[in-house]
Amino acid sequence: MRITGGELKGRITKCPDGIIRPAMDRMRESVFAILGDLSGKSFLDMFSGSGTIAIEAVSRGAERVVLCEKDKIKVNTVLENVSMTEKEMNKKIECHFIAVELFLKRCKEQFDIIFFDPPFPYKFHEDLINIVSKNNLLKENGLAIIHRPAEKNMKDNIGNLTKKDFRIYGRSIVDFYCKNPNL
Repeated sequence: MRITGGELKGRITKCPDGIIRPAMDRMRESVFAILGDLSGKSFLDMFSGSGTIAIEAVSRGAERVVLCEKDKIKVNTVLENVSMTEKEMNKKIECHFIAVELFLKRCKEQFDIIFFDPPFPYKFHEDLINIVSKNNLLKENGLAIIHRPAEKNMKDNIGNLTKKDFRIYGRSIVDFYCKNPNL
């Protein structure tokens, strides 16, 4: 996998052992183009896999980046991959190796962007967005982004979050939810 933009554009990240479905370069590049300049923003990468999305966020200017991955087989590869941001940019990515659901329930911090890339067989996509809403994990004008299979449907409104956009990439869909203070 390669970083598609920003300061680290073109750098290669390693793919960890175990089950992984890395976000396609085209999809990653498109999502980050939609997000635009991330300077000063905070970014949470859930179901991180290799850490590539978190690295992409730092490369494109995100100030605070946190990732979460529960698969212990991936720890060494994730740590090796994210070390490039510290070595080349002097920016550290905070890593948590626990279940995403547990991390979200314990989290007391708000983020500008939360990116979810669960395995395709995962069944609780709406629950993730609901936890973000219920625990107030998004800053005002923040986005919760979730990558899902096309056959998995998502509601337009979940808690106080409203789907404001979606993009189709083959059999994948990426939904963009934003805070709706009127609900």
